[in-house]
Amino acid sequence: MELNAITEFFGNYTVQIVILGTLVLGLTSGALGSFALLRKQSLLGDAISHATLPGVCLAFLITRSKSPLVLLIGAGIAGWTGALLINWITENSRLKQDSALGIVLSVFFGLGLVILTIVQKLPTATKAGLDKFLFGNASTLLISDVRVMAVLSLLIVGVLIAFWKEFKLIVFDIAYARSLGLNIRFLSTLLSTLIVTAIVIGLQTVGVILMSAMLVAPAASARQWTDRLGVMVVLSALIGAVCGVG
Repeated sequence: MELNAITEFFGNYTVQIVILGTLVLGLTSGALGSFALLRKQSLLGDAISHATLPGVCLAFLITRSKSPLVLLIGAGIAGWTGALLINWITENSRLKQDSALGIVLSVFFGLGLVILTIVQKLPTATKAGLDKFLFGNASTLLISDVRVMAVLSLLIVGVLIAFWKEFKLIVFDIAYARSLGLNIRFLSTLLSTLIVTAIVIGLQTVGVILMSAMLVAPAASARQWTDRLGVMVVLSALIGAVCGVG
């Protein structure tokens, strides 16, 4: 009887879609989290994920549409702006990166909550459901959402493979990378953009609040088992996939 119940559960179409979506998200965020952890930027994912909230709310205010594509574009723009602002504050002030992360996180998230409050007071029924980007709701995933997640994840993995040596250098020896003439600012921005993309595709599934855990937790676990970057990235991706499905 129990076996039949389990088979019936996993045979459900909605459950299969959710499993596929969380599997893709876990693989991608786990792999990227390794780079953030080793660069001592564990809070970067937390700051960027919180920074996406005003983007979601502004996208709705401007378009009055709850289309996932529209809202995620708004989230991506806001998250990328937050990442660039973190880099700018770090490079052009005496503040360290942890201070810049705290500033961006609190300002953007506070702004997002203010705009969300304004949205909730609008006399329109279309505002319902925006809070799923705050806490996530994996059960609302559609096969079209999973396809978009898969395409973006493949793009992220492709960029990681293409720039593997460069990313490895800026993670372990940024001074040597600079002496080789590598464009450190471009590489850092590219890596931040990949993290923003991973966060954006995970908002609908796990939300702003938990997305940072999807980046940091698998990488932190994998780091306990190996000191080789390649092994760590693969192991972190697998842990992320298992945790996502679980």
